[in-house]
Amino acid sequence: MVEQDPAPGDTGPGPVLVGVDDAHDQQIVVRHAAAEAARRGLPLHILHAVEWPLPAGAAEIYREVSAPQAQAAAVLAPFTAQAHAEHPGLNVVAEPFAGRPAAALVDRSARVSLVVVGHRGTGGFPRLPLGSVSWQVATHAECPVIVVRPGRTAARPPHRVVVGVDTADLPAEPLRFAFAEAALRGAELTLLGAGPRPQPSAAEPAAPAGEGRGALDRTPGGLEDLATAWRHEYPNVTVTTRHVAGRPATALTEASHDAELVVVGSHGRTGVRRALLGSVSAEVLHTAACPVAVVPVRPAGD
Repeated sequence: MVEQDPAPGDTGPGPVLVGVDDAHDQQIVVRHAAAEAARRGLPLHILHAVEWPLPAGAAEIYREVSAPQAQAAAVLAPFTAQAHAEHPGLNVVAEPFAGRPAAALVDRSARVSLVVVGHRGTGGFPRLPLGSVSWQVATHAECPVIVVRPGRTAARPPHRVVVGVDTADLPAEPLRFAFAEAALRGAELTLLGAGPRPQPSAAEPAAPAGEGRGALDRTPGGLEDLATAWRHEYPNVTVTTRHVAGRPATALTEASHDAELVVVGSHGRTGVRRALLGSVSAEVLHTAACPVAVVPVRPAGD
């Protein structure tokens, strides 16, 4: 088994943490998180946070709340039962929490290997802004975050992981996570680059007529050289490389229709600047047809 690198500041791989709300579609999010924990041989922690005092407009949702942690425990019970039923040997821990869901997940991200959240990210309050929790967690977490969009995640997705690659600015963290995920899943890994169409040399034929924006181009040597270098560390992973003419976010979104996971990197910024996740990562989070892993990138010199 290939183990993921420990979270920053951790001495070993922590559990997989999934944040849930009380919507019916959260079963898909828990199923995804439980599978991630089982692949890694790690415990699964399921967290539901009830913000207290209740925010404006939420009182009608929780009419009979005696205590926030009791309410959270009631929400968590069916999810823990589901994880146990689908993975009988999995160590599952319920984490009822009174407080802000995004803050709880971000705080725990320093001590876990992976955080999984749903794209709705409402933390139990369907009338709060769409995606507010998932966006905050993906932006600020100290470990990789997988964002699952329940309404778009296929039951049997193609067995492929796709990672976006910019050979001009190439941090190692997203690549390492993508290779490790592909190894854990036994999936093919595609290194996907995008940008202006490469100009063919005199010895190479031009692209076939009719190939427009988004068509598959000849793979630049940089991508193939990169794949060769990483194959030494992950010899059992089947790696393919592609370069697509067009916008990187569009290319990754199109590739997500033929993948079970898309991997992108964050900016690796701290403080106020980290509030900007990055235009490509942000767009892919909102448009991908499969789960998206956002991997934090440490700033140079750290």
